[in-house]
Amino acid sequence: MLSSHFRTVGKLLEKVILVPSAQLSGVNTHFNVLHSTVSSCKELPRKLNKSERKPLVTSFNELKRQARLKKKEIQKVHEIILKPPENGLLVQQLVPTAHQVYAARSELLSTVSTLVKYTVIYTCSLCREVHVGHPPHKIRTCDVKGSLSSKEHSWVKGGIEHVLPLVESFHLYDRIGRAVSHKEMLKVDRIPAIVELCVQAGFDIPEYPTRRRAFPVYCVAGRVIDFEKRFPKEVSLGKDIDTSGFWYKKKRLHEVTNSKELHSDDIKAIAVRGMKAWEKMCSGASKLMEKYGVQTCGYCPEVQVGPKGHRVRNCQAYKHQMRDGQHAWQEATINDLVPPVYVFHVRDQKHGEPLVNELKKYYGMLPAVVELFAQAGAPVRKSYASTMREDVVVPEMSEEKWVV
Repeated sequence: MLSSHFRTVGKLLEKVILVPSAQLSGVNTHFNVLHSTVSSCKELPRKLNKSERKPLVTSFNELKRQARLKKKEIQKVHEIILKPPENGLLVQQLVPTAHQVYAARSELLSTVSTLVKYTVIYTCSLCREVHVGHPPHKIRTCDVKGSLSSKEHSWVKGGIEHVLPLVESFHLYDRIGRAVSHKEMLKVDRIPAIVELCVQAGFDIPEYPTRRRAFPVYCVAGRVIDFEKRFPKEVSLGKDIDTSGFWYKKKRLHEVTNSKELHSDDIKAIAVRGMKAWEKMCSGASKLMEKYGVQTCGYCPEVQVGPKGHRVRNCQAYKHQMRDGQHAWQEATINDLVPPVYVFHVRDQKHGEPLVNELKKYYGMLPAVVELFAQAGAPVRKSYASTMREDVVVPEMSEEKWVV
């Protein structure tokens, strides 16, 4: 008797599944389209808690297997053949890529600094949420210590540092030398991590000299042997360095950008250039990271460009006391080197109404720099379509309560 009931229920479910959603009585087809498009959207990376570690690029089992193989190789007294850049030489095929990434970064900073003057950037003074455009959204997501009971954001004016956050790394004169110690933390320069990646990959900057080897190093029984002198005679530190060059160039750029007002067509052209520079910088940096290692802390945003992390004890993340302040180093990704600050995507800037909390599940998100270029008129590439959710129809406030 019970089995016959189950068969009857199963047949009814099959009929319901086969019936098109538009033929179901009492159901609004407009809302069916909403649900079908919402389910196909790509979710953004989940924000980690303070006690959670970043996802590993290489699994623990694979890291253990590589460590066991390396230990066996070290026990054998024979030469271990190293390939560039592990042997200290440059990967010649990636030297033009390093130049392109540095040029794209310079172009990106120039375009963003120009567009920030015409588009307002807001940031929350409590949780550091970022919003591009005026007016700021009214989505109640501020849930930190000291925030309002309504979870509304406390907006203040932001700048370029909130759209493109700066990630620094210690500059290494010799990338395969010893790591920076805790006592040297104030003696070694810190520069943008992506600039350090370009320098190690073959881009020369007079202010930050680096060692370029003509002969490779050798690894015998786990020991690195370098037959070159530590400081070759042809390398003269401090030569052709203009100590005031950076500030002079920055001042000149500020004067040029302020000398004339830009029209809407000019702003759109600048945004298109900036979008191309952003994509070129990210894609080029990803290619460089395939050969040149970059390390990041598993619990804090610290980044070190090179085959290993530094030994500076300045980590203040989860259980740093157990590590004596040292970082939990692991392989970095492009999002660690160039962190994307995701903001809510504003579809209609001319409408002039802020995004509301009741419709937040229908809004898409984009990296802040991409949203800045999109609002200036630059087209957004298809890879962002799943996160910006352009195919989702945002209902009116009167319709939202009928959506199940």
